[in-house]
Amino acid sequence: MSKPSAQPNPINRARGPRGFSGPVVKARDWKGTIKRIWVYMEKQKVALVASIIFVILSTLLGILGPYMIGVIIDEYIIPKDISGTIRFLGLLALVYTATAVFTWLQTFMMVRVSLQTIRKLRQDLFDKFQTLSLRFFDKRTHGDLMSRVTNDIESLNSALSQSVIQIFSSVLMVSGVAIAMFSLNWILAIVTLLVIPLMIFTTKKIITHSSSAFIKRQRDLGELNGFVEEAISGNEVVTLFGKEEKMNRQFSEVNERLRHSAMTADTVSGFMGPVNNFINNLGLGFVIAIGAIMTVEGLATVGIIAAFVTYSRQFFRPINQLSSLLNLFQSAIAGAERVFEIMDETPDMLDKESAIVVDSFKGEVEFSHVHFGYEEDQQILENINFQVRPGEKIALVGPTGSGKTTIINLLMRFYDVTAGEIKVDGRDIREYQLSSLRKKIGVVLQDTFLFSGTIMENIRYGRLEATDEEVVAAAKMASAHRYIKHLPEGYHTKLTSGGSNLSQGQRQLLAIARAILADSDILILDEATSSIDTNTEIEIQKGINRLTEGRTSFVIAHRLKTIENADRIFVIHHGEIIESGTHQELLQNKGFYFEMYDSQFTIH
Repeated sequence: MSKPSAQPNPINRARGPRGFSGPVVKARDWKGTIKRIWVYMEKQKVALVASIIFVILSTLLGILGPYMIGVIIDEYIIPKDISGTIRFLGLLALVYTATAVFTWLQTFMMVRVSLQTIRKLRQDLFDKFQTLSLRFFDKRTHGDLMSRVTNDIESLNSALSQSVIQIFSSVLMVSGVAIAMFSLNWILAIVTLLVIPLMIFTTKKIITHSSSAFIKRQRDLGELNGFVEEAISGNEVVTLFGKEEKMNRQFSEVNERLRHSAMTADTVSGFMGPVNNFINNLGLGFVIAIGAIMTVEGLATVGIIAAFVTYSRQFFRPINQLSSLLNLFQSAIAGAERVFEIMDETPDMLDKESAIVVDSFKGEVEFSHVHFGYEEDQQILENINFQVRPGEKIALVGPTGSGKTTIINLLMRFYDVTAGEIKVDGRDIREYQLSSLRKKIGVVLQDTFLFSGTIMENIRYGRLEATDEEVVAAAKMASAHRYIKHLPEGYHTKLTSGGSNLSQGQRQLLAIARAILADSDILILDEATSSIDTNTEIEIQKGINRLTEGRTSFVIAHRLKTIENADRIFVIHHGEIIESGTHQELLQNKGFYFEMYDSQFTIH
């Protein structure tokens, strides 16, 4: 049974679908998400407390300023006391200077808190990725996952650095200014507060309509990132088939969806500023009108009116800021929920409490009545049974999609069997610690991945503690040394991500060298020589023969000439082992293997 087309090959998997779509939902749990963010923030208590102290000082001094302006007008300017005015203005300048300094300090401390918080959250998210199984990554685009690590976390970073302490400052300022206004003149204070209900009503309405739009924008941004990542990775294929226009059209569609959702979110939330400014000016107009009447009637002084005009702006400015901060918070909470969605994922593969740490394997492998399917309703393997003795070289052959790579995936425990069991050295592989199991199994894939860094570093990835001499020895065994030494910087030549500045064959040689250096007890070669010329293949086969000597090895091959010396060959078709035996035995049987071999090497 062939593997479903919607399911990318997990060991040689593609980049995945470009994106996903689905119903847009509002933030599921604002309070719960904020509590989880606070768990990270509270680890910066000292900096938070310092920031709060600076907020209190700057707010108190900010409230003191307008009061001093009123005093200057009533007691010095109107009586024409020039020297007193100058002295008081100097004191006022000191107050505003100190306000600016404390405001800068509170911002500095809060940025520090934010960056430390985001650093820890980003690290935890990345650590979580390392625990998740291939099944998780198969069902999600790489671009969308990258978007959660970058865009969503950065959105939260902006909210924390700009919003958290600003909210506290705004609430403190509004409360302080209200107290100051009531202490000066309760009638004007009430007039100032009359527009508050109207402001709350309009803010609530705007937030209600914009929250879902922010969620949609974050999802569309993730989809766009996924598309771009796939387009760049598959650039050669796009060029080869001349599909540039098609890719441009698809990108235009995804880009347009993002533009539309972003436009909706920003337009709806953008109403908040102009509406609140109108309400602020309306409130200020009421204060000036009523204040003028009260001044004429002798119920207030010019200084008090001047102080109230300043207080009125100070009162409404934080409220406007709170409205804008709520917009920022909507985006941040949407991003945080996407991050915590990953954090809450339960890994498919978990070690038992009694998991065994193994230092080495003898190499005995047994598949007993193994059934498996990537999807519940589609079985890939049906009742697979075989035993491999330590040191045997086993070849897996069969048509594309027959289940060869799936057998390897199960042995590596990238997936767990649906039914049956797989044993190594007589124990079910689920009894071994995952990292211990995989460390003792070396794999060379058909599609090689190399990291950005030097050739030396990429080979050493197989065993990080290896010396330079051991790295070079592994490269020589893999026949990679002969081309490495001709590179401008030899083993210190820098590779781009994926090793795109090397040929496919050269990349495969490095992967083989990496596996040789790992010196694993069980070796898996998945079409390891498929991109190598015939002469190089002969040399590599010598190295592979030395590598596999005394080790249990599994070789997946389509070129049957490369596995003629295998101890046993398993022929897999539609998820079942239909034939097994040595090369000569299978040819003599004149079955499916004979037909495959004949089609490759017989000229009709």
